[in-house]
Amino acid sequence: MSKKKAKLIFKHNYFEIVEEGDYVLCAISGKEIQLKNLSYWNVDLQEAYFSSIEANERFKLQKK
Repeated sequence: MSKKKAKLIFKHNYFEIVEEGDYVLCAISGKEIQLKNLSYWNVDLQEAYFSSIEANERFKLQKK
């Protein structure tokens, strides 16, 4: 079974699937995030994050 990268539109509290797929990439680490495990994203930047650690890192980078 081959995996396919999904294309999403991130909204507040949910995301819309534009193109079906199995995963998205973390904007910070580049790690694959299975859609069923996707919990962290930024609506304004339209980025996904692997965990709260990467989300916090992006937040800190934006404050500079």
